[in-house]
Amino acid sequence: MLQVNFLRENKVRAEEGLKKRNFKEIHLLEDAIKLDDERKALQFELDQNLSEMNRISKEIGALMKEGKKDEAEKAKSQTAEFKEKSQSLQAQLKEKEEQLQQVLYQIPNIPAEIVKPGVSAEDNEVVFQSGNADALGGNALPHWELAKKYNLIDFELGVKIAGAGFPVYLGKGARLQRALVQYFLDKNTDAGYLEINPPHVVNEASGYGTGQLPDKEGQMYFVNEDNLYLIPTAEVPVTNIYRDTLLEEKDLPIKNTAFSQCYRREAGSYGAHVRGLNRLHQFEKVEIVRIETPENSYSALDEMVEHVKEILQDLELPFRILRLCGGDMGFTSALTYDFEVWSAAQEKWLEVSSVSNFETFQANRLKCRYKADGKTQLVHTLNGSAMALPRVMAALLENNQTENGIRIPAKIAEYCRFEEIV
Repeated sequence: MLQVNFLRENKVRAEEGLKKRNFKEIHLLEDAIKLDDERKALQFELDQNLSEMNRISKEIGALMKEGKKDEAEKAKSQTAEFKEKSQSLQAQLKEKEEQLQQVLYQIPNIPAEIVKPGVSAEDNEVVFQSGNADALGGNALPHWELAKKYNLIDFELGVKIAGAGFPVYLGKGARLQRALVQYFLDKNTDAGYLEINPPHVVNEASGYGTGQLPDKEGQMYFVNEDNLYLIPTAEVPVTNIYRDTLLEEKDLPIKNTAFSQCYRREAGSYGAHVRGLNRLHQFEKVEIVRIETPENSYSALDEMVEHVKEILQDLELPFRILRLCGGDMGFTSALTYDFEVWSAAQEKWLEVSSVSNFETFQANRLKCRYKADGKTQLVHTLNGSAMALPRVMAALLENNQTENGIRIPAKIAEYCRFEEIV
């Protein structure tokens, strides 16, 4: 959530940034500033009213000591009026603060200067590519057929148990999945990330804290009886560890990693482009989260990008890195890099990781601050997938298929303890 003072002091920059996103509700900036002005006016009036009420209350005591009961009673009636007015002003102030909060919740983050305008994924910039995006030829099988051929994943059984988008991993498919998770976690902890095992459900405050609510409410599974949400990513519970927290500068940076199941309704997702593992309602992902000082956050983002790049190089997959344009960025992000692997049988790129700097946007919602040199200020939060499993699995199966089976990259073979699926 953006701060009103930032919008007030950087109005032109905010407008230009929101235009990069093709954000249509630019008037919300003015609405927020106006509501804040009205809030300040109410606060001033309330403070004046309380001050006058306190002054008269002190006079009452003095009048009573002097035996001036009539004047004291008159003063008491005045304080009653001031008290009633104060209660009214407090109610108005609370309502105004809630109105301001709801407007601010609707305004996305301002993109970093390096972000280019754009409408969709077609306008994203490719900033790095490794390996060749070659097709395997007419005999290449997509991963859903390979999964069936080698009895690795049963999509139909998942439909029977839960519905479409909930696959069942079997045998070497389950072992390969587990090996990838363990490899990703080890890679992250070796890089200095502290492993966290968080809850897979969060409360409403946590959803608002990281920006999933109200923006993505329709995409989250909701447990009505308990007022809890199934997490769409481990980013949500891990980042919320630091909600309502005042850190010391010496505590930073904070680097966490977590493995979790991820649950996404993905309403309206159907058709050939979401077949197999391309888009699921439940999937596994390993996340990295960082809490940084503002001056270090962009060097931290570069470090995270290099870290994910190294993981994909270990997986021996053709991949590319894209800097997202304004129109394709997430609601909370100031700068995002997406990683895509080449799906050789489908002949298309599949997103497997997204690494973002949110600057103070999440921290302002979370009220996550740090103290340095006697001053208190908001931290910067960052997160990234390191990595999401389904499309990595899809690309591994498709790109490594041979006439005799499926080859397993050396780094992963060490974990799953087989070099080939035959």
